[in-house]
Amino acid sequence: MIAVINGPNLNLLGKREPDIYGSLTLDQINESLKTQFPDTDLTFYQSNHEGSLIDYIQQTGFDPNTKGIVFNPGAYSHYSIALRDCIAAIPVPVIEVHISNIHAREDFRHTSVTAAAALAVIAGLGPQGYAAAIRALLNNTSTPC
Repeated sequence: MIAVINGPNLNLLGKREPDIYGSLTLDQINESLKTQFPDTDLTFYQSNHEGSLIDYIQQTGFDPNTKGIVFNPGAYSHYSIALRDCIAAIPVPVIEVHISNIHAREDFRHTSVTAAAALAVIAGLGPQGYAAAIRALLNNTSTPC
């Protein structure tokens, strides 16, 4: 199983700043991923609450059926040491995804504290970043999915 986890405000995709985040909704992105990876067990979770994200990452990160996590922490990536520590604590690889290129935006978005605990970071590919992360987890020889 690969868990696809989204943080705050990503439930507003399709409505929120479409010039930055595009017009697809989170449900449409998730459906597209199911279509692109029909033979991969994908689970999807979104929360606007930091503690709920931590609980879910811990739960899935220690589940022996979980082979990896694709995580878009949203704004939490810029300041949540608690999420960074949670990612570092689990035994499965995490790939951090950002729909926009955080390095081409406001200065406060240039730093991701959660990235240091992740296997990799994908930013600026739009919704395709999620598929790239899943492909990378499927090809990660140290963690066969």
